[in-house]
Amino acid sequence: MDTPDNPELSQEELFEHYKFEASKGQEPLRVDKFLMNFIENATRNKIQQAAKQGHIWVNDAIVKQNYKVKAGDQVKVMFEHPPYEFLLTPEDIPLDIVYEDDELLVVNKPAGMVVHPGHGNYSGTLINALVHHFEHLPKNSSERPGLVHRIDKDTSGLLVIAKTETAMTHLAKQFFDKSSEREYLALVWGNVADDEGIVEGHIARNPKNRLQMMVFPEGDQGKQAVTHYKVVERLGYVTLISCRLETGRTHQIRVHMKYIGHTLFNDERYGGDKILKGTTFTKYKQFVENAFKILPRQALHAKTLGFEHPVSGEFMRFDSEMPDDMVNCIEKWRNYAKHSES
Repeated sequence: MDTPDNPELSQEELFEHYKFEASKGQEPLRVDKFLMNFIENATRNKIQQAAKQGHIWVNDAIVKQNYKVKAGDQVKVMFEHPPYEFLLTPEDIPLDIVYEDDELLVVNKPAGMVVHPGHGNYSGTLINALVHHFEHLPKNSSERPGLVHRIDKDTSGLLVIAKTETAMTHLAKQFFDKSSEREYLALVWGNVADDEGIVEGHIARNPKNRLQMMVFPEGDQGKQAVTHYKVVERLGYVTLISCRLETGRTHQIRVHMKYIGHTLFNDERYGGDKILKGTTFTKYKQFVENAFKILPRQALHAKTLGFEHPVSGEFMRFDSEMPDDMVNCIEKWRNYAKHSES
């Protein structure tokens, strides 16, 4: 493979490396637009800069930003960023610590906070805050200190963090063995027909948009995923549900609920930021847009977290209140539903 003709940067200094294969159904698409669909938080300007510097390859040849990607193409891009260990900069960010002892802590993560550094998010993350608060957190296989599991940037709620190697090993095994307890609250589009149910379906990346996950019902791709849901409150055109995770796949609740026709309210990535249910009245449209402003993220909160303490063996369960943005949005829908009935 050719090295970019850039006297300031050698390939060894380009630390962020992404490689994709265009799917069989890929229609010709500019490489900068193609990469926008595949790399989270990458701006078009950043991708175009990489192209100008000769840092985008297709089938091992350097290409310009207007190259049209076609089915079967091998696309590679490299960005200029420091290696991961240098991203773990301690930052004095307040943490909402629900519980702490010598082995672990449980934190209530606010919506909008990224759990660990990654493309486009190199500061202000939960890991940056943890590294500041604790000098020696154990590293898991991904070199993410103390991190046993994670939740999405715009999902609020509870996370357990390991402070020792013993706790890391023990807690990670519980998540792997599905013996931990995780319950979420979600506001979804539509009136969910059954009071409770189970959604099963393998989850893997969407081959046409790597930023999305999708269900493969035949089980021919991805990993098994199981979500148990119960209706908490019916609010007309939306429903408040609780979801218990049997497995912990990326975007699991978001993908499973979309799969059964009940996309999370204001979930931009999966189309929930559109008016999916309701009327065509202008007043209703204004009402929904106001609700989006009150809750400018997907309506998902990690409410309950339970696990066995790695040393004492005691089963511990923690519960968190819904944040104000979700509470206020739900109250708005509740009032709308009441007025619609009267």
